[in-house]
Amino acid sequence: MRTEFVLPADIERRSFEIIESELNGRTIPAEIKPVVMRVLHTTADFDYLDNLYFSPDAVDTAMHAISEHAIFVTDTNMAKSGINHAALARHGCESVCYMAEPEIAEAAKKNGTTRASASVDRAALLQRPVIYAVGNAPTALLRLCEHIADQTFRPALVIGMSVGFVNVVQSKELLIESGIPCIVARGRKGGSNVAAAVCNALLYMADGKNSGEK
Repeated sequence: MRTEFVLPADIERRSFEIIESELNGRTIPAEIKPVVMRVLHTTADFDYLDNLYFSPDAVDTAMHAISEHAIFVTDTNMAKSGINHAALARHGCESVCYMAEPEIAEAAKKNGTTRASASVDRAALLQRPVIYAVGNAPTALLRLCEHIADQTFRPALVIGMSVGFVNVVQSKELLIESGIPCIVARGRKGGSNVAAAVCNALLYMADGKNSGEK
């Protein structure tokens, strides 16, 4: 098997070209294509062509929230680290993850919940638009759905990329049913890297750039 020589600066561009060539004529709606393409680039998993769900106006809602200097809240520090900090800064946004904070662990223990659920309660106190990116814990999505139903917390957008087997599918479907603007990987697949990829795609779209640019 022959390798392909590609300059380091061109690797990402070449990757997107390969993805395009392997779509086999399948078209992706222009308004969601940058997000889908970046997820495919991150995962090399074409199942996401069918798994990704976008609620009506999800991307437009995200663009507005970013223009209002949204806070990106993640359920893992891995997802937080994966979000492009320069892109956040360009829009006056920031990213936070509460999972490792001592008071979150204390609240979870006191209430008999997970730290992911307690982190949602902490995020509900924020006074700026929130884009909540879940790449691991379905309990975060379930708690978000409870807040949405009780009208105690309504993020601008929820990115539902929880992964695994226990309550993963159910939590994602409940999120979709909640009516909140959302981008969801239906089924069991997801992960912190996918959640970060979606966040980055939205930030790059807010820059007015293509899916393969940073």
